[in-house]
Amino acid sequence: MRHRRAQTAPARRRTLTGLSPVLESALAGLLGLLVGVVVMAIYGYNPWAAIVALFSGAYGNAAGFANALAKATPLLLTALTFAICVRAGMFNIGAEGQLFMGTLAAVAVSLVTLPPGIGQIARLVLAMVVGALWSLVPALLKVTRGVSEVISTIMFNWIARWLALYLVLNILFDPLRAEKTISIPMSGRLPLLMGKTTLSVGFFVAIAFALVVYFVVWHTVVGYEIRAAGLNPTAAKYGGINSRRTMLLSFTLGGMAAGLAGACYVMGTPPTYSVFAGLPELTNLGFDGMAVAMVGRNHPIGIIFSAIFFGGLNAGGRAMQLRAGVPLDMVRVVNGTIVLAMAIPELIRILPMVKSGVRRMISSVRPRRGADSGDTPGDPDSSTSRGDATQEKERGA
Repeated sequence: MRHRRAQTAPARRRTLTGLSPVLESALAGLLGLLVGVVVMAIYGYNPWAAIVALFSGAYGNAAGFANALAKATPLLLTALTFAICVRAGMFNIGAEGQLFMGTLAAVAVSLVTLPPGIGQIARLVLAMVVGALWSLVPALLKVTRGVSEVISTIMFNWIARWLALYLVLNILFDPLRAEKTISIPMSGRLPLLMGKTTLSVGFFVAIAFALVVYFVVWHTVVGYEIRAAGLNPTAAKYGGINSRRTMLLSFTLGGMAAGLAGACYVMGTPPTYSVFAGLPELTNLGFDGMAVAMVGRNHPIGIIFSAIFFGGLNAGGRAMQLRAGVPLDMVRVVNGTIVLAMAIPELIRILPMVKSGVRRMISSVRPRRGADSGDTPGDPDSSTSRGDATQEKERGA
């Protein structure tokens, strides 16, 4: 009996309630939905009509479900950007900027003429390369100078945004419509899977990339090193795992995912297949991906279903407005309560990592007290060496 308890205890500690992750997420989602129902009732809206419109608009017919999958595509990939680095013990907040750069890289290929097939592959590959390169700068700052990845990735989001705006308005603009970029030509677009919807082959590209990430991170030696470094960096270091390599690799994979998200969006979204000035269609896709990753427990398979659920909320929100007369602000409140409730269990699980990251960020901007501390700017572990024992207690198993 004692042996059996020893085997089941670690499994129970993986979730907040001791239930399976799927059941725990389902119960959290129902609780969030109940809170949303109460809020709508308090403000005089018909909760039943709104909830029916929400789910029927997203999953009640083939067209609605197709649009939900289309909206899930970029969210799935930006969620992977965040999740990969969390598994490595870091926080990549830069999916937004990496997505901007990947999107414009795909658009820039339109400046040259390529045959069908080649043009599509070239855009997808170039977007992944540019997204990875953009993510490597914060990674190198982390590895060589110990700069907090949270601060650097947020700063690079703003750099990417203004650089993207410059490119849209001055280099990649459409001569006939200066408010947007040139359009992806027919030979470079991803085929649509259903008429009168925005669902394209990009959804299956995103699924394939998620499965590749799952295989790499969970079934290869390199992936084991990434997860080991995230779970217990001190033990990983003494075990011979190169923390610098795991940092660079996790940021590279994350940047590739974000760049691919931008390419899939611009290559598979009619009618313009382009990017407008101000980037309204791309804004917040990177940050929303963080919530998708939390709900999906930072696991590629969970993220697939989480992204589809988020896509359904986005698609069903429009139905709530049109069919039930619920205003947009209330739709966002209802969706937000559901998402927040489902994300809380994973947020609590990684809370020790969050606290450790906040301490590292504060220490990186605090003036050095003197050479007797033994810190060296080029060592990414120097700012955390004195707190390793405390961090390990907080991380637990």
